[in-house]
Amino acid sequence: MRKKVIFIVASLHILFLLLNCKEKKVSLGGGIHFDKEEDIHYGNDPEQIMDLYLPHENPSKKRAAFIIIHGGGWRSGDKSQLTFFTLSMMQKFPDHIFANINYRPASTTQYAIPNQMEDIKNAAGFLKKKLHYAPQLILLGNSAGGHLSMMYAYHFDPLKNVKSVINIVGPADLSDEGFKTYEEYSFVEKHLIDPKILPAGIAVNIFSSPVQWITPNIPPTLSYYGKTDRVIPLSQKRILDSVLNKNNVMNESYEFNGGHLDWDKEPNSIFLMEKIEKFLKRVN
Repeated sequence: MRKKVIFIVASLHILFLLLNCKEKKVSLGGGIHFDKEEDIHYGNDPEQIMDLYLPHENPSKKRAAFIIIHGGGWRSGDKSQLTFFTLSMMQKFPDHIFANINYRPASTTQYAIPNQMEDIKNAAGFLKKKLHYAPQLILLGNSAGGHLSMMYAYHFDPLKNVKSVINIVGPADLSDEGFKTYEEYSFVEKHLIDPKILPAGIAVNIFSSPVQWITPNIPPTLSYYGKTDRVIPLSQKRILDSVLNKNNVMNESYEFNGGHLDWDKEPNSIFLMEKIEKFLKRVN
C-alpha cells in the first residue's frame, strides 16, 4: 500500500512537470534532477528532433543513454506520446541520459527504411558529439518503435553501439500469418522498405523482420506483449523468443493483461519498469 501511495504522489508530481514543460530543469523528487532541452534538432529535416534529458549532477560523468522511439505504424505518432513514460523511467534510472526522439514518417512517397534507421543513427551521432563520448545505447520503443529498435540493433548497427533493446509490443516477424491481419498491412508491404536496398530474391516482409537478422552477437533483448493485443498478436512473442533462444541471445519476455495500448497503464507500466531494471542489471 505504501508503495502505491508513493507511486501516486510521484505520478502527480510528473503530471505537474508536464503542465510546466517549458522549464529547463526537471525535478522528480528524492534529489533527482535533470536538465532538459526540448525539440532540439539532431538532423536537417524538421521531423528530426528530440527531447533530451541529462542528469543535472556531475554532468561530465560518462553514462548510458536511452533512445526512446514512439509507435504509430511507421507513418504517424509523436514523441509526446512517451513523455510521461520517459519521465517515469527517469525516476527509475536517474543516472541515465534520455533522448525521446521523433523520426521521419513513412508515406506513399517516402519509405520507412532506410530513413528511420538513419534517423536512429543520426540521433546516436548527435549524442556522441554533444556528450564528447559515445554512450552505451539502450533502444526502447513501442509498437513500430519496438520494431525499429530491433531492426536497428540487429542489422543496422555495425559498430555495435547498442548494448540492449527494450521491445514493447513491436512486430518481430512481418511474415507471420497472425500479423497479416493488421489493417495497414498493405501499406507495410508497399512503403516500409525502399526497393533500392532490398537484396534480390528477398521479400519485403522477410527483409523487414527483425527475427531474420538475429545472430548470437545481437544485443540482449527484453520484450513485452499484450495477451489480448489485436494489432500485434501474441504469436510474435513466441516467434521472437524461439529465435533468440535458438541463437543463445540473452533475453527476457513478459505478457501483460490488455491490448496494444495498455502496456503503459498501471499496473502494467510498473511491472515493466521493474523488469527493465532487473534486466539491465543482468546485462551489466
